[in-house]
Amino acid sequence: MNIEGSPVTESKASSSTKQSFGIEMWVTEFVSGRKLVERTWDESKKMWEIAAPAILTSVSQFSLAFVTASFVGHLGDVELAAVSVVQNVIEGFAFGVMLGMGSALETLCGQAVGAGQQNLLGIYMQRSWIITGVTALVLTPFYVFASPLLKLLHQDKRMSEVAGKFCRWVLPQLFAYAVNFPIQKFLQAQSKVWVMTVISIVTLGFHVLANWVIVIKLDCGLLGAAIAENISWWLMVLAQLVYVVSGFFPDAWTGFSFAAFKSLAGFVKLSLSSAIMLCLEIWYYTAVILMTGWLKNPQIAVDAISICMNFQMWTLMISLGFNAAISVRVSNELGAGNPKAARFSTIVTTVTSLILGVIFAIVLLATKNEFPKLFTGKQVIMDEASKLGYFLAAVILINSIQLVLHGVAVGAGWQFSVALINAICYYVIGLPLGGLLGYKFDLEVTGIWSGMLIGCVLETIILIYVVHRANWQKEASRAESRVRDWGGSPMPQQNSSEPAINGGSPMPQQNSSEPAINA
Repeated sequence: MNIEGSPVTESKASSSTKQSFGIEMWVTEFVSGRKLVERTWDESKKMWEIAAPAILTSVSQFSLAFVTASFVGHLGDVELAAVSVVQNVIEGFAFGVMLGMGSALETLCGQAVGAGQQNLLGIYMQRSWIITGVTALVLTPFYVFASPLLKLLHQDKRMSEVAGKFCRWVLPQLFAYAVNFPIQKFLQAQSKVWVMTVISIVTLGFHVLANWVIVIKLDCGLLGAAIAENISWWLMVLAQLVYVVSGFFPDAWTGFSFAAFKSLAGFVKLSLSSAIMLCLEIWYYTAVILMTGWLKNPQIAVDAISICMNFQMWTLMISLGFNAAISVRVSNELGAGNPKAARFSTIVTTVTSLILGVIFAIVLLATKNEFPKLFTGKQVIMDEASKLGYFLAAVILINSIQLVLHGVAVGAGWQFSVALINAICYYVIGLPLGGLLGYKFDLEVTGIWSGMLIGCVLETIILIYVVHRANWQKEASRAESRVRDWGGSPMPQQNSSEPAINGGSPMPQQNSSEPAINA
């Protein structure tokens, strides 16, 4: 018989308590695990709602130039070479600058939406139109004087003359960029992107038809290709503009306002930081191709690396979709005062993009002897491109992380800091190291690309550290200050679909544009 208070009774009670505690712990862990899965699933849905249409839009717009080049290829080798140079040098340069100058809206509009200040979006977009319009005027001489500029870069004389004509003919497209990119960011910040995607896909179909009619049937040649490209770009831009001003956004678009001319200095600063960050990224790969062209026998190497870069551009569209998605999610959550939600979104999007990057890299390595056949029929070029397959797989893998982190930086407003990181990793370390390996140690194109990869890896590691150590509470405070300082009222509500998980503590005011790093 057990007596109450005896060791046996106490032992049984202790054992019962331990079992009860163990069950409670298991239940708590199970519930927490379910909540984590549910949160991850919810965040993934929000991310894909933006990423999927953004990817389709990027592919459609990128394909406009591809279609033009395909039809021009039937006109002659000189015409094809001229259009290719214009697209990769002049238009590529202008596209990067204009997209960058319009990317300030990703930070500002996204944070304004999160803070419930939709009334600021139309003003922000008009300010961006002013800045991108002036930027287009500044870039106009590059189009007008493209022929002497290309000759200065030691391009073929005949090809430069043809390219100069085509470049002047597509000048209206430059101003279409100026209107297009601010509208895109305006729509993305509100996660209203499917209409924009449909417009882009329809425009691509129209562009194919327009080229067939004007270039082939009407025999308008290179001028016809330029006309078709101008019409297609402006058709897409005007359709988006009509969508914006037709009453679908009563809170965000209230008409044109002179308030757009206020606070332009700060807007220009953020726009320039965005443009520099993006252009340093784009020019890095252009510099690698130029360095390859300076090798002793560059023809085969340039063709091979160009094939790899073309393949990379298609996979890049996927990463750019995630870039747009995380930029919107981070800016929305910081604007709503949900720093932990912004961090969680960063983790989910990075892991998702990395998984797809691994899949694409594996597929590429499995088909590295086959994919060059999509671009050339010359065996020697296919062999060289196949050798570069390992480098290409590494670039795809790195981009799957790197571009997501760039999107986080844009959403938080760290453009200037990332531009400095880009400049050091790419142009102080990557390119000089690539030149040393390629020229001094005779590793040629593999050495040049090795240097490029080292720069990319170094930048990615630094960005991972910056994002991991960021003080998200202070970033949310900065977002609130930025919205208020640029025309908004104190945050009236929490507009994010995520629950408030910042612990309820007050957010200290800090207006610096640099990322806050935890000590």
